[in-house]
Amino acid sequence: MLELYHFAFSTCSQKVRLVLAEKNLDFVSHEVDLMSGGQHDPEYVKLNPNHVVPTLVDDGVALIESTLINEYLDDAFPQVAMRPADARGRHHVRLWTKRLDEKVHPATAVVTFAISARPLVLQLPEEVREANINSIPDAADRKARRSVIEHGVDAPEFAGALKRMIEAIDQAEKDLAQREWLSGGAFGLADACLLPYVLRLDHMAMSPLLAAEVRPSLARWYKRTQARPAYEVAVTKWAPEPVVQMLKENGKVLWPQVERVAANA
Repeated sequence: MLELYHFAFSTCSQKVRLVLAEKNLDFVSHEVDLMSGGQHDPEYVKLNPNHVVPTLVDDGVALIESTLINEYLDDAFPQVAMRPADARGRHHVRLWTKRLDEKVHPATAVVTFAISARPLVLQLPEEVREANINSIPDAADRKARRSVIEHGVDAPEFAGALKRMIEAIDQAEKDLAQREWLSGGAFGLADACLLPYVLRLDHMAMSPLLAAEVRPSLARWYKRTQARPAYEVAVTKWAPEPVVQMLKENGKVLWPQVERVAANA
């Protein structure tokens, strides 16, 4: 039996749900409310000592780190293969997942809290905000989170984080000009890994960065991905439209400032 501890709008949760959906795997859902600090609950930390989602539990064994979870799922349930069979193709997939995990994911957290999550966080009682920040295990992550919550897009961390996200979609544009899917001949683990970060830009009303006239190959890939049945199951089902619209409205207000930063990225 598969159990998934996840959060609806978490990028890493989305990419695991995408792989589960592509493989037609059912799971027992345990939603962890990141906004209220559910990831820091002592019982949850027993499963995931990194205080993050998702965590997959397979027959009582907890598995962490979303990219490794997806590779585990591809190994354990190979009926729908989501990696190329050849060594070079698999290296290409790993290069993408490594880039996204190491460079883009930390940047996305900064950009997200500066643009869309900040208004929600500022509505929380100060003691709740501080408790959540102080529970972040890594000191540098704590510092960055406090900075973007206090200063928004004017935080010193923001410009560099946005630049890393733009570099990633520029690289995806180049790659997708040569192939239909990042993972090779079919939608696979690299595509599932990229999608949440493109989706996050869209949800934050940063859609001009994804426009067909700016990045046509990426725009076509994004449209193809959204048309897949797994997208409805893994993303749309977990993203209530009122919440998406609220995030977009928060982003629209800040787009003129973000656009100026992006122009210098």
